[in-house]
Amino acid sequence: MQNVGMQLHYIANTSQPASDGRTIAVIDPATGQAYDEIQRGTAQDIDQAVRAARKCYDSTWRKLSAAERGRLLMRWSNKVAEHAEELAAIEQRDCGKPTKQARADAAALVRYFEYYAGAADKLHGETIPYMDGYSVLTWREAHGVTGHIVPWNYPMQIFGRCVGAALAAGNVCVVKPSEDACLSLLRVVELAAEVGFPPGAINIVTGYGHEVGDALAHHPGIEHISFTGSPTVGTLIAQAAALRHCPVTLELGGKSPQIIFEDADLDAAMPMVIGAIVQNAGQTCSAGSRILVQQSIYEPLLERLGKLFTALRVGPPTMDLDAGPLIRASQQQRVRGFLADAKAAGVTVAAQGRVADEASPDGFYQAPTLLRDVPADHRVAQEEVFGPVLSAMSFTDEDHAVALANGTHFGLVAGVWTRDGGRQFRMAKRVRSGQVFINNYGAGGGVELPFGGVKSSGYGREKGFEALLGFTTLKTVAIRHG
Repeated sequence: MQNVGMQLHYIANTSQPASDGRTIAVIDPATGQAYDEIQRGTAQDIDQAVRAARKCYDSTWRKLSAAERGRLLMRWSNKVAEHAEELAAIEQRDCGKPTKQARADAAALVRYFEYYAGAADKLHGETIPYMDGYSVLTWREAHGVTGHIVPWNYPMQIFGRCVGAALAAGNVCVVKPSEDACLSLLRVVELAAEVGFPPGAINIVTGYGHEVGDALAHHPGIEHISFTGSPTVGTLIAQAAALRHCPVTLELGGKSPQIIFEDADLDAAMPMVIGAIVQNAGQTCSAGSRILVQQSIYEPLLERLGKLFTALRVGPPTMDLDAGPLIRASQQQRVRGFLADAKAAGVTVAAQGRVADEASPDGFYQAPTLLRDVPADHRVAQEEVFGPVLSAMSFTDEDHAVALANGTHFGLVAGVWTRDGGRQFRMAKRVRSGQVFINNYGAGGGVELPFGGVKSSGYGREKGFEALLGFTTLKTVAIRHG
């Protein structure tokens, strides 16, 4: 193991080992080799973090004004900006991200903290007209101690969107990052202490989901949980929280369609179709993993798309190609399993990119793959592959397009490409998803845009001002004064 220094939990602004001394190897996805260690946390470690968070909340954090919380977040944002290259380099090796993606993630983290710094003192209540002799008002109160289970695909971005909002709303946080990618977050919380966050405001306990994540979900001191991950684990989180009536926000992935009508601007659409499935090696909850094309342009569009796929290259993160490796060996095997099932069902590979010669044979690489004429009920068209695999199918008219778009258990994001203004609104209303993008996809990933799903993609909203509402409870106060 090429060890760069064992990573510790971060509780109450101090680095601490796991209570039983066990560790987990950190694997470089580009080489398949271990190069560091993190702590294998326990329920005892989670309890210590929750107690530290509660102590901070009761003694210090709840007494800060919203403006003071905002100033702390802004100082944190500026500090992260100063260390953006350092954080991007950590994220790049930990996650296997190309340089441009790692830098974009660090920039997004800066922006999340900046946004929620400005929003902290703008979370207002209301006055309600009522009967004579009464004054009625509402205000928003923090839950208290919030738990955050952060996945491996975008550690900095997802940390920023949930922890930034929780702190701005007045909560303190206990974070369980993925055991596959957490090194950048351990550095980010050190920067929080440097700018003045009090001990216990932000705590990180690393380890496995079935140990640390389970302990966090069941801990009676956690008063709200945000989770991003699979529907299966999301169900377990919700069940654990329901036992003590703890509110949750769940973002559980998607099988998002790009719907392309015959009048679409294909010059504008093609780069976004490619980017939406190749970004982060397809390991994106909102990846545009299905392309639904009107029958009249299906063949020429697939020919054009195939040429673009053939030009795609995957390789070591420092080469800064179209994509890097998948996160781990089991994820690589999962993606290959989907492709094997598609091949067995007679699904045709229309085009495929390639892995660069410089890539280590022990790295977890997968060439971007375009599948054509995918049956709507095949698992590659129904389940989240979480890899650079795009499923193409044709449709005849709007009704057929809507049926295909809505024909999975997911409902996170959809893209619609058409110049017809009426059709734009009809499709936006009929497609069941939390976000619909017309003649674009992702809108640049703006932190201001509320994000979340319907159906098996989860519930609750992150990003934007809407996220603050989920991290608070509404209290109604009715005063009778005669």
